[in-house]
Amino acid sequence: MTGPPAARGRVRWPWRTLLAAAGGLVLLLAFPGYDLVALAPLGPAALALAVHRQRARSGLWLGLVLGLAFFVPLLSWSGTYVGWFPWLALGIFQASYVALLGAATALTSRLRWWPLWTAALWVADEALRGRLPFGGFPWGRLGFSQTEGPLLSLAAYGGVPLVGFAVALVGTSLAAAVLALRRAWHDPPDRRAVVRHPAVRRAALAAAGALAVLLTGALAWLPLPGASLTEGGPTATVAVIQGDVPRAGLDFNAQRRAVLDNHVQRTLELAGRVAAGEEPRPDVVVWPENSSDIDPYTNADAARQIDRAAAAIGAPILVGAVVDGPGEYVSNTAIVWDPAEGPGDTYVKRHPVPFGEYIPHRSFFRLFSDKVDLVRRDFTAGDEVGVLDLGGVRLGDLICFEIVYDGLTRDVVQGGAGMLVVQTNNATFGYTDESEQQLALSRLRAVEQGRSVVVAATSGISAVVAPDGSVVRSSELFEPAVFVEEIAQRDTATIAQRAGAAPEWLLTAVGAAALLVALRPAPGRQRGRGGA
Repeated sequence: MTGPPAARGRVRWPWRTLLAAAGGLVLLLAFPGYDLVALAPLGPAALALAVHRQRARSGLWLGLVLGLAFFVPLLSWSGTYVGWFPWLALGIFQASYVALLGAATALTSRLRWWPLWTAALWVADEALRGRLPFGGFPWGRLGFSQTEGPLLSLAAYGGVPLVGFAVALVGTSLAAAVLALRRAWHDPPDRRAVVRHPAVRRAALAAAGALAVLLTGALAWLPLPGASLTEGGPTATVAVIQGDVPRAGLDFNAQRRAVLDNHVQRTLELAGRVAAGEEPRPDVVVWPENSSDIDPYTNADAARQIDRAAAAIGAPILVGAVVDGPGEYVSNTAIVWDPAEGPGDTYVKRHPVPFGEYIPHRSFFRLFSDKVDLVRRDFTAGDEVGVLDLGGVRLGDLICFEIVYDGLTRDVVQGGAGMLVVQTNNATFGYTDESEQQLALSRLRAVEQGRSVVVAATSGISAVVAPDGSVVRSSELFEPAVFVEEIAQRDTATIAQRAGAAPEWLLTAVGAAALLVALRPAPGRQRGRGGA
């Protein structure tokens, strides 16, 4: 039975909404914590099917539904110790970008070759989300789901944006195949003979397009580095120290001296094993972010303890410290601590986390939650790229969430880093998937930049990642750990490194151009207005 158009529209809404919600949940399963990476294209496929040939306002709603189903559980770690309001506020805000994507996808779904334009719009949407506001928060990009499989290789050619585009294109191509088959089998009987064969052919071509993307990714692995840490340049012996914290939570550093002592003690134990011939002497020792929340420049006892550890191990230590100043601010600082000369070069975190390390417009946001006052002193932003020389080893240092930003990662490699180091503290997120999600970012960056990546975490997950994105060593959460590995210092540049942000801007321009074409008035309406 058929009804009036309005009634048919009401019937369609529930299944479209359910499809969008299912798409968000399936996309979630592709990310760390579930690790079903092959499911990632089904998220873009579900959105494309749900909004196909719908109005922009319908696309807004359906995109919002998918975004909420994805981001709210993905970012649940953000509310572990601060409650539900900041978590839901962040999840809803991130989902609003997917709402815009849904509207744009609906508008372009009537264009020829719409699967291509839709995939480009995913890149454009993520580019916007990664920049606005307050420098953006590009967590949960499509590309970050691909920690293994054929599409991961594309990071070396066009960075995370190209990986995300490929994931979306596989999904939209599958959606086009489904729509073509649906048309073939649901047309009236008197038309089936006319449309079935062309529709089946279009479905086959769309499916072949999806397979071609996957095959391209598989072939793209062939010239890339493998899982070896020691190939591609002179090696350095790198030690990673995870000292652990007294307890998880926002007050992990209430016993700041205990955190520092843990990292000193683990280093002294390693020095004992080195002296006994059980471990090679490291050239570099990496401590994590917040390994010394006591400012060693102003606290002589903290400085003595770090001196003690550096002298015992006989190698420079990269110390993650919270340093007073400038003025009323504090600085999230990496300090090169030499066993003979003490503190030397430093790197100050360039991208402090809004609402985590500083509060923008504090008086305004206090109206919504008094949790903003948990950040008592705002962190200042550094202005120098994090390339540090530790005994002749040039490290590209990124502190915590900085690994999520393309430009910050690219800068340290351009500055001559032979390997990447991520100093992080995840104690404030407890036993959640945040640490695994952050490790996934390092795996993408390893392939993108053709560098090994060392992750030093206060309480886990610390890891050593090879240039092919494979995890060579990793720790457990809230357990002390020490790794010692020989790691090649590479100086080659991937295509992605040379191209910089160009692939992202190009794909964004393609998506934006398609949207402008879709917004252009139809010729009939133009003539109607002209004759009025």
